[in-house]
Amino acid sequence: MSSDSMAWARGREGVLGPSADLDTGVPTAARVYDVMLNGKDNYAADREIAQASLAVMPELKEIAIHNREMLHRVVRHVAAEEGITQFLDLGSGLPTARNTHEVAQEANAQARVVYVDIDPIVLAHGRAILANDANARVVTADIRQPRSVLDHPDTRELIDFDQPVCVMLCGILHHLLDEEDPQGIVDFLREAVAPGSFFFITNFTRLGDAPESVELERVLLSQLGTGRVRTPAELAQFFTGLELLTPGIVPLPLWRPDAPVTDATSIAARFMTGGVARKP
Repeated sequence: MSSDSMAWARGREGVLGPSADLDTGVPTAARVYDVMLNGKDNYAADREIAQASLAVMPELKEIAIHNREMLHRVVRHVAAEEGITQFLDLGSGLPTARNTHEVAQEANAQARVVYVDIDPIVLAHGRAILANDANARVVTADIRQPRSVLDHPDTRELIDFDQPVCVMLCGILHHLLDEEDPQGIVDFLREAVAPGSFFFITNFTRLGDAPESVELERVLLSQLGTGRVRTPAELAQFFTGLELLTPGIVPLPLWRPDAPVTDATSIAARFMTGGVARKP
């Protein structure tokens, strides 16, 4: 449910196996991001990490807004202009206003969405919100084991992988370390979906040698256990074998904006980069 679908910080609980019990003393990425959105579904441990991150980069809240706005533009375009009716939202985060299924179903009432996250609060809230929507589900699965995502019964019930699907990896890959093979995950998903499918990917982007980039990565690693700010060239590798839509891989506000972008040079505008591509 795309707590901006970036869930800007999705720590290890957001990418590893499910937790049987809710431990409010252990921060989770989805809830840290909820703090960024001034939400109420978070705890002291989550707020502590959010404040430490904001101390390094106060622009994170603005970055969250940019990511959310890009998500709306991408989902609207893919559903309305490209005719995609299936969406797989990986690392979806806590529900908030205008989730992926709401935007997609505005374009096509029959659009189907599967949200994937691990935080038990996400599962509980998601099920409550989607109780009356037969075309949207929440799945608990390990993103590092993409086969488990695709083979989950709820995924299989809603998503026909013989037909095009939009795979959404918004702000999740930067919480996979290189040794966890994020490229292999993307490659697996690319091979698993039908031609004509779309990939929507965003990632924290290293701003040269800017100290903010280095320090934020340190905070994420030390407090959430994971974090990888990548260069534009590293992000481009995730789109290998895909055909990028214009304007290519760009800072989030510059992807087909609805209004003129007045400042494309700030850290808030440039720290996350993303793109959308089609599988030929």
